[in-house]
Amino acid sequence: MEEPVEDRTWDQVGQIRKWLDTEAEDVGQARVRLMRVLKIGEELGEVAEAVHGALGANPRKGHSHTWTDVEKELVDTIVTAMVALDTIAPDARHAFQDRLDALVERVVPVP
Repeated sequence: MEEPVEDRTWDQVGQIRKWLDTEAEDVGQARVRLMRVLKIGEELGEVAEAVHGALGANPRKGHSHTWTDVEKELVDTIVTAMVALDTIAPDARHAFQDRLDALVERVVPVP
C-alpha cells in the first residue's frame, strides 16, 4: 500500500534536510537555522524573476520565462520553506498542519 501524499511529502522534506545537514559546514545550529530561513527570500526572488519573464516585463530580456517556470520556482520556494520549518520545529509536520487548520478556520465560512 502506498503511503499518503502528505506523509511522503514530509518524509521527502526530511530527506532533503538531512542531506543539507550532512553537507553543511560546521557553523553552528543557530546559523544553519538562519541561513535556511533566509534561503526562502532567495527563492522568492527567483519566483519574481520568472513572473517578470513570463509577462515580458523586462524590456531588456523580453519573454524569458514561461508560467511553467513560475510554477517550478513556486514549488522550490515552498519546499525551501518546508525544509526551514523542518529545521527549526521539533515536529514540522504538525506545526504546519496546525497552522494550516487555523488559517482555514479563519477564512473559510462554516456551512
